[in-house]
Amino acid sequence: MSAAAGEAVDAADAAFDLGPAILFCPADRPERYGKAAERADAVIIDLEDAVAAADKPAARRALVGNPLDPRRTIVRVNPAGTADFAEDLAALAETAYTTVMLAKTESARDTRALPGRRVLALCETAAGVLNAAGIAAEPNVVGLMWGAEDLVASLGGTSSRHDGAGYRDVALHARSAVLLAAGAFGKAAIDSVYIDIRDHEGLAAESRDAAASGFAAKASIHPAQMPVIRAAYAPDPGRVAEAREILAAAAGRHGVFAFGGRMIDEPLLRHARRLVARAGG
Repeated sequence: MSAAAGEAVDAADAAFDLGPAILFCPADRPERYGKAAERADAVIIDLEDAVAAADKPAARRALVGNPLDPRRTIVRVNPAGTADFAEDLAALAETAYTTVMLAKTESARDTRALPGRRVLALCETAAGVLNAAGIAAEPNVVGLMWGAEDLVASLGGTSSRHDGAGYRDVALHARSAVLLAAGAFGKAAIDSVYIDIRDHEGLAAESRDAAASGFAAKASIHPAQMPVIRAAYAPDPGRVAEAREILAAAAGRHGVFAFGGRMIDEPLLRHARRLVARAGG
């Protein structure tokens, strides 16, 4: 890996360092705002799909009247170019929030409708996934998220998973495409929600895979999912100890060397540094 590519990967961590467990909260349920903030690393106040059309005006008033810590709060707004988007921006202007999740982002042009905002682009349509690299390249974009259910619905499908189990191929392709686009431009990638709130085992497995693959965080829809995601992102103590040994052995060395029966090169050293950093150094 080149030095420039390594710097880009590290930049993704710097751009999104809120923590791995992110919780959606309907904007029209202000009584849940504080509880969500207590349980999650960051809260997404949702003005889009979680709110019925008739309730959106009340949701915007609740957003303005019930402020949370702007450093740990993201506001999901309706798609660019819609009447609801314009009204969402008017409400945002009355708050201190600076990080916005843009629903159904389909092109770089969409993100330019949010000047001065930190944008988490939600790629959840075929166009959004195909244009993920161009979206990630935009200067105000700090991260990309993919959405499984909206994506499959936009394709005319009925389910993102095989009988509730693993993702279908098209969803896996979208997940990988968004992760790669984010990584290529040094932006964070956020994994999609796990909709079966009772299946903690499945959530844990998917969250472990997200962490190992390079997703900075995983979005969720229920407070009970928070500890499961955090546990999945917490490095295994045995692997952390091994990583520290590898880094200690690398001190003063140049180039590839043998350690513990393996050849250690710069990519493996980067893995080790990342594990140690996640464990608190």
